[in-house]
Amino acid sequence: MKLTHSLIIFVQVLVLTCASPALAKSPQKPIIQSILDDTYQKFKHEESGKNADYIPALAKVDSTYFGLAVATPHGEIYTKGDVNQPFSIQSISKVFTLALAMEQKGPQIIVDKIGVNATGLAFNSVTAIELNKARSVNPLVNAGAIATVSLLDGKNEQSKWSVLSAWYDNFANRKLSVLEDVYESESETNGHNRAIAELLSSYNRFYGDVDINLAVYTRQCSVAVTTKDLAVMASVLANNGVHPLTDKRLMSSENVSRVLAVMTTAGLYENSGQWAYQVGLPAKSGVGGGIIAVSPGRFAVAVFSPRLDGAGNSVRAQQAINFIAEKLHANIF
Repeated sequence: MKLTHSLIIFVQVLVLTCASPALAKSPQKPIIQSILDDTYQKFKHEESGKNADYIPALAKVDSTYFGLAVATPHGEIYTKGDVNQPFSIQSISKVFTLALAMEQKGPQIIVDKIGVNATGLAFNSVTAIELNKARSVNPLVNAGAIATVSLLDGKNEQSKWSVLSAWYDNFANRKLSVLEDVYESESETNGHNRAIAELLSSYNRFYGDVDINLAVYTRQCSVAVTTKDLAVMASVLANNGVHPLTDKRLMSSENVSRVLAVMTTAGLYENSGQWAYQVGLPAKSGVGGGIIAVSPGRFAVAVFSPRLDGAGNSVRAQQAINFIAEKLHANIF
């Protein structure tokens, strides 16, 4: 029986897509850029929410900034808007610090010494510590994140920061810097985080000197990134731990899956369940206005917009990622 030319082409495409799931699932370039363009136009006038004002330096950031970036496991990067504007990474840094702790100590240490269950409370909640008899929190709220820093290798602030900052650079594929004005502003107003660290220490749930680890934690939150940087950093998670631009494995597959699980359950704090229900992608927000989200094997998306909701999540970034995820049929559930 002879095959028609059209049927032959169909069979060839079917074989290729079956052999390479990534090829079958990865959205194509014109589609991604078109969706980013549409997303920007749809939400560019959104003005809901307000800048974080409990950190004076963040209150001064221009609230009109709006940047969108998508990076794929093939190393392709698509952008729209203010994607090269530096801003502080804030709590998105917790994802990459958690990744380093897992690589250094193994995933079980995080379960045993920090906890992985969502608190259901605000990111800086003291009540969450007191309500849990094991004093277990999770690595993506402030208490668990500072404790995670205390687990990292390094005898002093300089050695610990040297390793951690190099780790961030590997994900961004460039040298990142610290916004010193943000670091100073946060250091002068971090009494609440200090109280959290001291409380954890009193329960033997903190694993090093409070001053040293609080300083490193505050510095990690003050790292300057762009929207494009965040998409590139998150693309390592989308590519199962291998950097799409360097082909270097940064994380084990097991640790990637654990990090994505915690992002799904706690990445947007007390709104994480609603996010999973609506958007269905592992994500992490920061009060600097950024949000990253990961579609495993397909893409990573980052959006920057400084105005936040009451939970500390960028309003416009949530709307934009929801729209992008819908257009790309990316809900993992």
